[in-house]
Amino acid sequence: MQNWPLLTLVIFLPLVGVLFILVLRGEETAVARNARWIALWTSLIDLLLSLALWAYFDPSRADFQFVEVAQWLPGFHIAYHLGIDGISLFFVLLSTFLTPICVVSSWASITTRVKEYMIAFLVMETLMVGMFCALDFVLFYIFFEGVLIPMFLIIGVWGGPRRVYAAFKFFLYTLLGSVLMLLAILTVYYQVGSTDIVEALNTSFPPTLQIWLWLAFFASFAVKVPMWPVHTWLPDAHVEAPTAGSVILAGVLLKMGGYGFIRFSLPLFPVASHELAPFIFTLSVVAIIYTSLVALAQEDMKKLIAYSSVAHMGIVTMGTFTMTAEGLQGAMVQMLSHGVVSAALFLCVGVVYDRLHTREIARYGGLADNMPKYAAVFMVFMLASIGLPGTSGFVGEFLSLVGAFEINTWVAFFATTGMILSAAYMLYLYRRVIFGIITRADVRAMLDLHWREVAVFAPMIAVVLWMGIYPNSFLKPMQPSLARLIEHVQLSLHENAAQKLAER
Repeated sequence: MQNWPLLTLVIFLPLVGVLFILVLRGEETAVARNARWIALWTSLIDLLLSLALWAYFDPSRADFQFVEVAQWLPGFHIAYHLGIDGISLFFVLLSTFLTPICVVSSWASITTRVKEYMIAFLVMETLMVGMFCALDFVLFYIFFEGVLIPMFLIIGVWGGPRRVYAAFKFFLYTLLGSVLMLLAILTVYYQVGSTDIVEALNTSFPPTLQIWLWLAFFASFAVKVPMWPVHTWLPDAHVEAPTAGSVILAGVLLKMGGYGFIRFSLPLFPVASHELAPFIFTLSVVAIIYTSLVALAQEDMKKLIAYSSVAHMGIVTMGTFTMTAEGLQGAMVQMLSHGVVSAALFLCVGVVYDRLHTREIARYGGLADNMPKYAAVFMVFMLASIGLPGTSGFVGEFLSLVGAFEINTWVAFFATTGMILSAAYMLYLYRRVIFGIITRADVRAMLDLHWREVAVFAPMIAVVLWMGIYPNSFLKPMQPSLARLIEHVQLSLHENAAQKLAER
């Protein structure tokens, strides 16, 4: 199976579905129905192929597996180079897991331009998976930036009343940061003589140059995470995006920044990462506390969850730059957990929005009476977001805090206050929406979960509990790759320290 072009199949299969949808002709309702089914089957087959990657992945190896290399621009040493290790494996799975969920969740709510909508999601799946598999800087950059286009269209065409403003804000913020990253990639290319990522990872860059290159990459990844203070595009994008748009934005697109820090910033620029770690800790702690307080003041359900995403991703950046085994494993699990939990919370908002067409918290109350199944589902994801033991959220937060405590007890202390605040705003949201007495007739008339909605939530609940109860199934494949990364960073720091001593 290792000799099969599995990665190419997983990346480009959604485009086959796109071709089938493009040739659909006939009555609009029939075209929309067929487009939905094609998108669903394509994404489900892609999910099965990605599960084959996991099944045949060797968890004892730290190197890249399923490697595919083909000459692309040999004169410039640019190749079509793919491969995955323990770091990228689960991001591929997360992308292929959430895409069919997005298709099913949009089944009844999207009624205009259904054909184009499904095409946008399938194209985005190709770009997301391609980005996590790319082992060439040019290929990575094409996929990394390409994701912006379908997301821009999803927000701008199928979004809310201020969709055009939100789409342009999202596009400009994320594009500006990436221009600096492109300049850094060109610099790496001239230093290494190739755009091969594996070759670059084995190259030692001068410490002064590392600082500048690290900052250029940081400009792009910080906006994608998003880190405070460049997070302001996120609440607008989430509020205006359709439900499935918010799911994929929170579930996968925010992980691109965290993945970039682990894949590039730490191994390529270890000295710069070590020197600038206090800067990251400061921004992370501010993000965790400040955005949690902002979330407490929100009246819009989507905005509250959007601000909670910034706080949770603050834990990821904090764990990443501890550069410890616990911190990095915690950051990885936190990203995977947040990818499922925040996506599910946006789906929970979508369920009540489809019935009442408002996201205002004050309009609801007492839903436990007429929507008991919904109340139970919402409770599971709300508790996972808080980090209740037994759910995926606990594992990531606990490991990240252990890593932070090893490096700086004050960073761990302030990050923990953010956990308390997260419990405050999520429980406050749940109490106001689910408990109390129903006073409005339209709220009383709301129906409980449809079987299609149950089918969407069931696998997500299973994943959240699986990660919480048996996290080793996720930690084991990523441990060798993370251990090699830490070893590489420590070696580089020792070499730099020895060089400074020799110069004295």
